[in-house]
Amino acid sequence: MSDSELPFAHGTTPPLTARLRSTPEDFVVEEILGYDADGSGEHALLWVEKRGANTDWVARELAKFAGVPPLAMGYAGLKDRHAVTRQAFTVQLAGKPDPDWSAFPHAEVKVLAATRHSRKLKRGALRGNRFVLVLREAQGDRGHAEQVLTAIAARGVPNYFGEQRFGREGGNLAQARAMFAGRRVDRDKRGFLLSAARSQIFNSVLAARVERAAWDAPLDGEIWSLAGSRSWFGPEPYSDVLAERLARGDIHPSGPLWGQGEPPATGEAGALEREVAAAHEDLAQGIAAARMDQERRPLRLLPKDLRWRWLADDALELSFELPAGAYATVVAREVAASSLAV
Repeated sequence: MSDSELPFAHGTTPPLTARLRSTPEDFVVEEILGYDADGSGEHALLWVEKRGANTDWVARELAKFAGVPPLAMGYAGLKDRHAVTRQAFTVQLAGKPDPDWSAFPHAEVKVLAATRHSRKLKRGALRGNRFVLVLREAQGDRGHAEQVLTAIAARGVPNYFGEQRFGREGGNLAQARAMFAGRRVDRDKRGFLLSAARSQIFNSVLAARVERAAWDAPLDGEIWSLAGSRSWFGPEPYSDVLAERLARGDIHPSGPLWGQGEPPATGEAGALEREVAAAHEDLAQGIAAARMDQERRPLRLLPKDLRWRWLADDALELSFELPAGAYATVVAREVAASSLAV
């Protein structure tokens, strides 16, 4: 199911059309680590701003500049190339002095700050990301758009995986199917393809629940995700306590990140998940054969501190914070059907 086919939560279609990422400066991402550098240790913790550059490429170039192997580098997550992003990297210097980071020889990358740290930065080790997006050439009903934004601030949006997870024109899914059919791929690529396959099943489950108006409300047999963690619990009878926790955003209904064995959801929720997995049998069987465990992901995404303002009659700026692993584009798509300028 492509991004254009995924159902919307706040209307049948977005109230605006617009152009996203007309320039990298129209898509700004800043990591939120949630902790400070130790101030000592054999790693340099770098705060880096990049424009129009790939995270892996930046990591390799930083390693080359510091005279260390690529394995000495650490970062929390991959960031969009067609954007201005500010993110942390660690460089294991192992007794070596810090190079002059201000002399890093690439104009599209700036090392804004460097502090010593005791540990390598690991993938996923961040609290979230702060986004500032500008939707240009916006056309449509501005009043309706602001009503949708108000609804998003109150209820959130479906926590779909974004188009980036599936590659250009969904190519990662085709490659995943070829891999499951026997084609050999290298280890790093294998992880991306498995993630794409799991994401397709998750998005399909979530789409079905959006159609049932049950993406932010429970079904019988629900498994609950704890906000801000990968933990989950259930199923258990819906109660006033669970309703109160759901209302304040402490828990969310969840969907499957498919794996071996049976999903934990039962009742109506479990039946829906098994039905969707059966419709993607090749993906589900391939994931299980790879010995991935059943995991869960929240169905609901609550943007924090969502704000908006019109920079011009046809330019809408959105700013918000999301937890790690969530996609800014799934927030923007509820407001505007966007064509990419890249």
